[in-house]
Amino acid sequence: MTRQNIGEALAVRLYAAEAALDHALGEAAALAAALPAARAEAWLSAAAGQPAFSGAAAAVAALAEARGHLVRTHAALAALARRLGLDGLAAGPVDKPGDTPPVGGLYPEDDTAAIMVNKPLPEAGGSC
Repeated sequence: MTRQNIGEALAVRLYAAEAALDHALGEAAALAAALPAARAEAWLSAAAGQPAFSGAAAAVAALAEARGHLVRTHAALAALARRLGLDGLAAGPVDKPGDTPPVGGLYPEDDTAAIMVNKPLPEAGGSC
């Protein structure tokens, strides 16, 4: 197995972890948002629903912190990939905030940066 193969396998796992965490964060946030309305609709006191809301809010905060850790992991792996000469892996399937001009997509050398900046976004709801 080559470093390229190892990097590609890690990239697949990284993107899967990012997508799973984003999905979990969205679901936990949706739950936290739905709880006050459900409590009111059920004619329960605020005190009755507070422990559940506090738990959901804590889960959202923990997932947001975990997402930050994963973003830092991504940056560390991208830096390592660049040092090892695996620039294709460091770019990944989407542009990163520091990519100037953006490096995502496959455009011929003679195309301008404007084409890259204004390229259409994917139709499907893919992950970042």
